[in-house]
Amino acid sequence: MSNQQGYFFTSESVTEGHPDKVCDIISDSILDAILKQDLKARVACETFISKELLIVGGEIKTSARINTKDIIKEALKKIGYDRLSFGFDCNTCKIIDTINTQSPDVAAGVDSGGAGDQGLMIGFACRETPEFMPLPIILAHRLAKRLTEVRRKDILQYLGPDGKTQVTVEYADGKPKRIDTVVLSIQHTKEVLDRTGNYMTKKSKEEIVNKVIKYVLGKSIDKNTKIYINPAGRFLLGGPSVDTGLTGRKIIVDTYGGMAAHGGGAFSGKDSTKVDRSACYMARHIAKNVVAAGFADKCTVQLAYAIGVADPVSIMVDTHHSGRISGPAIESAVRKIFPLTPKGITDYLQLRRPIFAQTAAYGHFGREEKDFTWEKLNKVSELKRECGGYVAG
Repeated sequence: MSNQQGYFFTSESVTEGHPDKVCDIISDSILDAILKQDLKARVACETFISKELLIVGGEIKTSARINTKDIIKEALKKIGYDRLSFGFDCNTCKIIDTINTQSPDVAAGVDSGGAGDQGLMIGFACRETPEFMPLPIILAHRLAKRLTEVRRKDILQYLGPDGKTQVTVEYADGKPKRIDTVVLSIQHTKEVLDRTGNYMTKKSKEEIVNKVIKYVLGKSIDKNTKIYINPAGRFLLGGPSVDTGLTGRKIIVDTYGGMAAHGGGAFSGKDSTKVDRSACYMARHIAKNVVAAGFADKCTVQLAYAIGVADPVSIMVDTHHSGRISGPAIESAVRKIFPLTPKGITDYLQLRRPIFAQTAAYGHFGREEKDFTWEKLNKVSELKRECGGYVAG
């Protein structure tokens, strides 16, 4: 940041009913269905959604036999788009399947153990939260997940599937100081409109503050924290009925909320031969273990690959002037400790399991769930030994 003495940083998240997230979930649901039958499948699945229309395409090489339309309808139903009251009905929408076989030119490079594409992948970790993630994105995700929870549990029955959250954190001397602003934009029913018909009632907004914002943020908000709920007015129409969705269009939501750089690729719908997913997971794993080992307060890891080549063409570790040992020493340890070929990453992180639909919403990182192997801190001791027995002070 240009002014380390004091600045504000904002991150956003979206609920699973946001059109782009719907597409991510569908693409990953198709990937999971294929992996359940064929662990060696090659999958690159993309989804487009609009009013009453869903198109799925991509290039897939598999022995699996799946019913794509049934998978799509089940995913939409789980999200909450199974009736027209929220603008999209999985039972009546038109679904077009244009999935093709993987190009033999791409397959040739992958068959030999090489990367399925070229590109650069970024991983990041910091000490701002117990999850080793930036605070703004963690809070935005928690709010988005809570919006879904209160809707599904009928705590706030008038909420719809579509929604966005945004959190602004004030920093002092490079560390989070306070929550400055919270913004929620939430789809809702007509029942909570005020007399003008243009805004939610004061009562419904107070319920959202108490059941969502204060429930998640608690005493982290203060009397000066600004709260905006549907600041543009009513939000009756939402989801695919009013906005198109595409797989891979929320990559900053998926990663670090803008606090770190991002490589060129999205994640959802791709199997682990696509290093723009698997190598990003590994880069996050490395960065998190480096910070947890006490080597730095903040760490960015970049891995870069050439299509058809197994080993990365470059490895970079940046500790952002917070390092306690040299970058080259960390890079040397990383090369020795972590498998970095596509196959090595896949085997080490167990990425041939059908686990990916759950990653599609609320972030791929900073979640302590059993299937998220890239979040494990299992290499801290090994890193310390490799770097001369360093122990954090």
